[in-house]
Amino acid sequence: MQPKVMMKKKNISASKASLILFLCQIVSALDVPLDSKLLEELLQPPTITQQSPKDYIVDPRENIVIQCEAKGKPPPSFSWTRNGTHFDIDKDALVTMKPNSGTLVINIMNGGKAEAYEGVYQCTARNERGAAISNNIVIRPSRSPLWTKEKLEPNQVREGDSLVLHCRPPVGLPPPIIFWMDNAFQRLPQSERVSQGLNGDLYFSNVQPEDTREDYICYARFNHTQTIQQKQPISVKVFSTKPVTERQPVLLTPTGSTSTKVELRGNVLLLECIAAGLPTPVIRWIKEGGELPANRTFFENFKKTLKIIDVSEADSGNYKCIARNTLGSAHHVISVTVKAAPYWITAPRNLVLSPGEDGMLICRANGNPKPDISWLANGVPIAIAPEDPSRKVDGDTIIFSHVQERSSAVYQCNASNEYGYLLANAFVNVLAEPPRILTPANKLYQVIADSPALLDCAYFGSPKPEIEWFKGVKGSILRGNEYVFHDNGTLEIPVAQKDSTGTYTCVARNELGKIQNEVQLEVKDPTMIIKQPEYKVIQRYGQVSFECIIKHDSTLLPTVIWLKDNDELPDDERFLVGKDNLTIMNVTDKDDGTYTCIVNTTLDSVSASAVLTVVAAPPTPAIIYARPNPPFDLELTGQLERSVELSWVPGDENNSPITNFVIEFEDGLHEPGVWHYQTEVPGTQTTVQLKLSPYVSYSFRVIAVNEIGRSQPSEPSEQYLTKSANPDENPSNVQGIGSEPDNLVITWESLRGFQSNGPGLQYKVSWRQKDVDDEWTSVIVANVSKYIVSGTPTFVPYEIKVQALNDLGYAPEPLEVIGHSGEDLPMVAPGNVQVHVINSTLAKVHWDPVPLKTVRGHLQGYKVYYWKVQSLSRRSRRHVEKKILTFRGNKTFGMLPGLEPYSSYKLNVRVVNGKGEGPASPDKVFKTPEGVPSSPSFLKITNPTLDSLTLEWGSPTHPNGVLTSYILKFQPINNTHELGPLVEIRIPANESSLILKNLNYSTRYKFYFNAQTSVGSGSQITEEAVTIMDEAGILRPAVGAGKVQPLYPRIRNVTTAAAETYANISWEYEGPDHVNFYVEYGVAGSKEDWKKEIVNGSRSFFVLKGLTPGTAYKVRVGAEGLSQGPGVRSSEDVFETGPAMASRQVDIATQGWFIGLMCAVALLILILLIVCFIRRNKGGKYPVKEKEDAHADPEIQPMKEDDGTFGEYSDAEDHKPLKKGSRTPSDRTVKKEDSDDSLVDYGEGVNGQFNEDGSFIGQYSGKKEKEPAEGNESSEAPSPVNAMNSFV
Repeated sequence: MQPKVMMKKKNISASKASLILFLCQIVSALDVPLDSKLLEELLQPPTITQQSPKDYIVDPRENIVIQCEAKGKPPPSFSWTRNGTHFDIDKDALVTMKPNSGTLVINIMNGGKAEAYEGVYQCTARNERGAAISNNIVIRPSRSPLWTKEKLEPNQVREGDSLVLHCRPPVGLPPPIIFWMDNAFQRLPQSERVSQGLNGDLYFSNVQPEDTREDYICYARFNHTQTIQQKQPISVKVFSTKPVTERQPVLLTPTGSTSTKVELRGNVLLLECIAAGLPTPVIRWIKEGGELPANRTFFENFKKTLKIIDVSEADSGNYKCIARNTLGSAHHVISVTVKAAPYWITAPRNLVLSPGEDGMLICRANGNPKPDISWLANGVPIAIAPEDPSRKVDGDTIIFSHVQERSSAVYQCNASNEYGYLLANAFVNVLAEPPRILTPANKLYQVIADSPALLDCAYFGSPKPEIEWFKGVKGSILRGNEYVFHDNGTLEIPVAQKDSTGTYTCVARNELGKIQNEVQLEVKDPTMIIKQPEYKVIQRYGQVSFECIIKHDSTLLPTVIWLKDNDELPDDERFLVGKDNLTIMNVTDKDDGTYTCIVNTTLDSVSASAVLTVVAAPPTPAIIYARPNPPFDLELTGQLERSVELSWVPGDENNSPITNFVIEFEDGLHEPGVWHYQTEVPGTQTTVQLKLSPYVSYSFRVIAVNEIGRSQPSEPSEQYLTKSANPDENPSNVQGIGSEPDNLVITWESLRGFQSNGPGLQYKVSWRQKDVDDEWTSVIVANVSKYIVSGTPTFVPYEIKVQALNDLGYAPEPLEVIGHSGEDLPMVAPGNVQVHVINSTLAKVHWDPVPLKTVRGHLQGYKVYYWKVQSLSRRSRRHVEKKILTFRGNKTFGMLPGLEPYSSYKLNVRVVNGKGEGPASPDKVFKTPEGVPSSPSFLKITNPTLDSLTLEWGSPTHPNGVLTSYILKFQPINNTHELGPLVEIRIPANESSLILKNLNYSTRYKFYFNAQTSVGSGSQITEEAVTIMDEAGILRPAVGAGKVQPLYPRIRNVTTAAAETYANISWEYEGPDHVNFYVEYGVAGSKEDWKKEIVNGSRSFFVLKGLTPGTAYKVRVGAEGLSQGPGVRSSEDVFETGPAMASRQVDIATQGWFIGLMCAVALLILILLIVCFIRRNKGGKYPVKEKEDAHADPEIQPMKEDDGTFGEYSDAEDHKPLKKGSRTPSDRTVKKEDSDDSLVDYGEGVNGQFNEDGSFIGQYSGKKEKEPAEGNESSEAPSPVNAMNSFV
């Protein structure tokens, strides 16, 4: 708040009023922020800052919080009264006061009752300067009582009659909100005919049959407690009579012809008229003898309610509502009287005075009836308050004369009438304070020339200080019409000129002291647009440019903004904003408009506009695009020592806009004939300010660039020789590195010719030993880039600097760099080398660092040399291969990974600097402990019989210790690939073979084999093998085995080997003889029907011909003619033919001689099979070739009497990829359902390749355990018959 009036010697002074206004701004936190430093020092009476409302309705279910916050200096203390007597909160355990606050918290939730704390509360905030009081706060708990029980009779109403359904809600605090709903909680529809009155009743102007219902329910919502009460449903039954009698309007509410209404000023006036009648009456409102207020009048509830907001005494009068229908009208006059609770005309405001001054507190209020004014001092009626000789009460005014510090107090003004009261606190604070200036020292003010300058001198003091201004620290006092001195201390210079720039001093003084403060004023040149954009007419699809060249104060940074039609430019890359222009490329009709250039600085802003008109372009011939022509008319202007302005005229752009210009220069003094890049500018710019170097003979040329390319260079400009000057810079990249132990080589990057700035370029090279020499040793050398200092100590630091000079003088003082004289090899080896073996493959080595003085160079790290001497398990030495590990920096330990277990090692350590390695430490011997062995080198399973298998293996390649035993585990695999029980056998370490007996007949077994040392087991190797069948093809049951299931017909292991235009299909069949095979195929992924080919005879192979090269096909094999049940069919296989070749060889398979040869081969194989079959029946056995690959899984293939196949093996080295086709599915996956007993999941595979004549060579080998199975590959080798047929 701000003071209203201030008096001295009973005369009101305008200057003093300004002082009080400022002082109250300082001490009042309600209106303006306080100066934090001043606030800490000044005393201030209490001020109430926050309080609860006068009529405070609380929720009885929650704690009661009565707010009272105040501020003052010193901080005030708080007390409360309740119902006019002191409220001792210490005696009530449920009542607490918040710390550093007067806010009360009544803890109702801990068993208290809100009704017990109803009453009138008042808070007092007190400090040594006075006491402020709050309003009387009336605390009442909200109430939401239940509806009284009543018996409701059904309403039977004749159609067309009026009806009123009474709500009569319970009396609550505050009053409830009423609404009508049905049983489904849907609001009942309201209209001109049916509506709810202000009292909550539901009025029907006339009832209709659709009004019949039994669920008219009145609800009362008590917002304070968030509860809703429901009245019992009311039943309405409308009965019809014919005809329905129409009636003229009759008012249902209000009754009679006149009524009265009293409303308070500032409230909302609500007047209501609801009428009965048929047809439904329409309501209209008028004010007798006047007009309804235009901006404050609203109609609600279908015009049945007149609402006037913020009423005043002028709204008093007679308001008439008129209800009218076709049969007549009715009216009612409401006489409205507007009364007023007290309201402020002039509320008392805080008053700050100095000792001996006069002042006045004024409290003026109005109301209807007029309120009574009473005064209190520090919360006590002024009549019984302690006397103050400086105070005189005169009705609504208190006059203070010759106040003293003891006159400080807080006064309360109470204005009251029958409709309410107002209470205001205003303090009188008497202070004696020396002057203070609150404006920061040396504050900088910047203004534009010819505009006003306002220099602040915010001050405080009591009595009010006098303010004087001086220009400069010792200048004379400022007077005259060219200055305006404001009461708040501000100095105004109405028209600031450039010579107004300078230091201004503000002096504040009163009888208690004097203080001064300086501020700075800078007057800047105004910003001007010296070349404004001009009106342009441009053809459609052309290019237009608006110029906006500005001139501004060099210390201000301008920003240029372009607008189109007073809005932002379109977000379109065709609009190019340059430094001083706007260019629009490829102009369209929508670019028509006004373009404005706005230049802003921090101090001023200017703008200029121009209109662009777009017209249609005339028809043009075919456009020829070419590189631009070279610029011409190069001109140098504004020649200065370090800059020049170059301008030119662009050449023809040849239908492709110029995007930029490249400026090059020639130094005719140092490098004649050599052109260097200088800069480049946008294509809309034809002048550029170029920075120059001294002592250069400049010539410039310009090259134009468009999207087609670069133009020829322009003719060179005239030559411009700049004056010589001292060098601006020194050589860069200065280094000092010795090449020998007794020298220091100082190198630098020489300045280029135009960097010399003058003739006679030389270098001053200076050096001194760091922390040893005080004086610099210097030498001036010619224009070279190296200088060698000889006779230096080995590897000591030097401070080095290199300074450029020419005939005119030296460059600026150069920076110093640190270099070192030459390094020498380290002198000593690391000592105390220790090795800690962590495990069988890892060791940690420690050493003591060498003294830095013995390094004789930059310490780069340490190298550890280590090598294996011998293996402790084999006791055999081998070629020593030394390994080296380097550890950077001053590390004293390192890890040695990758050691071999159970071995003897040696190592030594050497220190390394930039020169090389020092001597080695004595060799240190250490041994690694045993580890687990590697897997056995191979595992072969040979000589399968009906119930036995022979296993052979090789010892591990890396035993990593002393072998203690081998562990063999095996388990059977059934036809569904399920694993049986696991059997484990421990074998002595000196064994290399084992015969397993008592195995099941024709059963596949999986073997896991690994070696052991005392440390543990090594990695295992796995293999699979099958015991063979008996001669009758029926499985002999093993001991304890169940009955053998008969074989069902099936086709499995479909194998495809594809060439370019054909594919060999082979398969295996199990089942009865005398079946007919067929092959079905089609393009993979196609929905076309399968093509079917019949296979002649009972052979198990077929050649598909006429295929498309580079195409994926699907294929399956079927059998027909089974004596029992339907035919069988294999699962699908996918293959891809080879890509088409540029040239084709003659198909050898169609040559007669080849067919004859194949027939002979087939005959020989058939004879061989017959012999084999006879010998087998006699008990003969055939050796099986062992695989040579130690890591591949060999597998024994069973001989089968029904198809005559036998196991075939090949070396692992012979495995080669297919050249022209593959029988592996394209998705590289295995489908288990392809064959119920397929062994493809256990690692077998088949690779094949075509010879140049299209023949297929099958190669078969076992797969590793962990390799993925490839496609539907056969788990058994195809028969020799199939192999032979593949040549056909």
